[in-house]
Amino acid sequence: MKCFTSILMILMCTVSLKAQEIVKLYPGAIPGSKPTPAGFKEIAPVGDDGIIRVSKVSEPTLIVYLPAKEKATGAAVIICPGGGYGILAINHEGYNVAKRFTDVGVAAFVLKYRLPDDAIMVDKSFGPLMDAGQAIYLVRKQAKKWNVDPGKIGIMGFSAGGHLASTLAVHYNDIKIENKEKLSLRPDFSILIYPVISFLESPHTGSANNLAGANATQAQKEYFSNERHVTPQTPPTFLVHANDDYGVPVQNSIIFNQALIANKVKTEMHLYQNGGHGFGLNNTTTSDDWFERLTNWMKSNKFL
Repeated sequence: MKCFTSILMILMCTVSLKAQEIVKLYPGAIPGSKPTPAGFKEIAPVGDDGIIRVSKVSEPTLIVYLPAKEKATGAAVIICPGGGYGILAINHEGYNVAKRFTDVGVAAFVLKYRLPDDAIMVDKSFGPLMDAGQAIYLVRKQAKKWNVDPGKIGIMGFSAGGHLASTLAVHYNDIKIENKEKLSLRPDFSILIYPVISFLESPHTGSANNLAGANATQAQKEYFSNERHVTPQTPPTFLVHANDDYGVPVQNSIIFNQALIANKVKTEMHLYQNGGHGFGLNNTTTSDDWFERLTNWMKSNKFL
């Protein structure tokens, strides 16, 4: 009975959200990869909470959700689900969010990125960042196909996905992928929801260990502490966090916001009294809807 319920929930998610396309992130060889060992297979169980948790991702993809043509604004966002760099909460922080974006005319691309693993990567710490850079490259390169304005492509992430999004936002010039056209890999804006930001200040140890290893060097910790790499060219950023988040401390958002202000980068941050960690679209402790705050911010900055 439990198995039947899980299958039904997956089918309901798939049908209701109507993804138009699933695109392989790389047309050929995946950079920085090793041959996938026998038995290393992607799994996507559904928990009792209805969240689909994908793990063992070796073939990254973009799942494409396009708004109705009459609603399309030209804006696009690449969504990085969270999960501590160990799993991807792909419906809770991916598909469901994509559907909300299409309702307001934004093309949404859920990034199923590779999760750090020495078994399939030469350097596991850079695999996810390569995938995020490739996602920006692909959406910008095929903007016309998807009716997207190449100057209105943002990156979004939840929790560890927020770390990935913010890493791209500060290290977009240090992406090791093929880019013959020399397209800009800089996101035009970033949206960070209860993000992991720093590996040095109030770090989320699980994400840090999964990405860089328990014995990460000081240089690695510095590189992936994204508040330390903000410049005036860092994209405008929208942040959401809860003050009672004991999984990823709220200080992560606060220090990133402070770094953005210091560099005169446009930023808006919403801190909720309660909500904990991992609330996705719906913080049940408040009647406020952070997604509405987000759309207002996007409009005020002319991304919508």
